[in-house]
Amino acid sequence: MAERRVGASPASPASARPTLEAIAREASVSLSTVSKVLNGRPGVSAATRQRVEDLLLRSGYARRGLDPERGGTVEVVVENIESEWSIEILRGVERITRENGLVLTLSVVGDHRSFGDDWIAGVLQRKPLAVVLQFSNLTAVQRTQLRTRNIPVVVVDPAGDPPPDMAAVGATNWAGGVAATRHLLDLGHTRIGVISGPTDLMCSRARVAGYQSALAEAGIPFDPELARVGTFGQASGAKEGRRLLGLPERPTAIVAANDTQALGVYDAAAALGLRIPEDVSVFGFDDVRPALWARPPLTTVRQPLQEMAEEATRLALRMRAGEANVTRIELATSLVVRSSTAAPPT
Repeated sequence: MAERRVGASPASPASARPTLEAIAREASVSLSTVSKVLNGRPGVSAATRQRVEDLLLRSGYARRGLDPERGGTVEVVVENIESEWSIEILRGVERITRENGLVLTLSVVGDHRSFGDDWIAGVLQRKPLAVVLQFSNLTAVQRTQLRTRNIPVVVVDPAGDPPPDMAAVGATNWAGGVAATRHLLDLGHTRIGVISGPTDLMCSRARVAGYQSALAEAGIPFDPELARVGTFGQASGAKEGRRLLGLPERPTAIVAANDTQALGVYDAAAALGLRIPEDVSVFGFDDVRPALWARPPLTTVRQPLQEMAEEATRLALRMRAGEANVTRIELATSLVVRSSTAAPPT
C-alpha cells in the first residue's frame, strides 16, 4: 500500500492522518524541530518554521479529535485589566466557561499596537481550547499558527475590519452614535460637541460617523471646531472637555467616546464651574457600572459587552467542536437615559 504524502488532501479518515514523524520527514527536519514549531518554542529559523507550519496546515493535523493533553481552558486576551470594559468582557467569558465546565485563563498584553509574538508563543504552549480576543490585529502568520493547532479565535469589539478568516462579535456603534445625537437634538441642542476615541479603532470612527449622520439628518452642518480626538481614558476626556467648554461659543452638549471619557468631561465642567446638565449635557457610551454611580447618573448608549463576550465564547467553542464556521455577529446598542442630559440653557 502506497504511503500517503503529508501534503495530500486531508479527506481521509482521522486514523489515517499523518503523524508528527511523517511531517518531520516531509519537511526534512527532526521530530524535535516539529515539536518546537508546534509548541511555539524558539530555536527554529523563520524559513523552517514557515515550512513546518504549512505542512501542519495542509495535512489536516489540527483536525484531529480532542487532544487529551489539552486542558479545558478558554483564554481571554485584553489590553487593560483595570478598565471597566475589560471587566465586563471577563464576566461574559467566565459565565460561559463555567456553564461548560471549563476554566478561564487571562492574558493582559498592554497596548494593542505592540501585541504580538510573546503572546503567540505562550498560547501555543498553553494550548487552550479557544481564544476570545480584544484585538483583531493578529498577523496572517499568527492566525495560521492558531488555525494549525485548531485553536479558534473570536474577536470581541474588533479594533479594525477583521480579515475574512477571523470570527468577530461587535455592536452597532454607528447606530449608537446616531441615537446619542438624536437624543440631544430632540432635547433642543444644536451645538453639540464630540470627543472620539483613537481614530485607528473602527468603533471610534463608527460612533463619530453616526454623530455626523444625525446632524446631517437634522440639517445641522458638521463643525470641525466642535470635534476632538482623544483616548478612552478619563484624563483625555477632561483635557478635550476643557478645550470644548473653553470655546468662546461653547457647546451646550458633548458626546463622549465612552463612559470613562465622559466622566473626564464631568471633571472639566466642574473645573470651569459648569453644572451638568443645567449648563452642559454630557453623553457617554458603553453603560459600564460607573455610569450609574456618577453624579448626576450618566446618560449613555448601552453596548452589550457581557453579552458580546458570551456570544464570542459560545461561537469559539462551537468552532472548536466543528459545529460553526467563521462568522460575524453584531449585537444591538440601546439608549439609556439618565440625568446628565436636559434641554439646553436658555
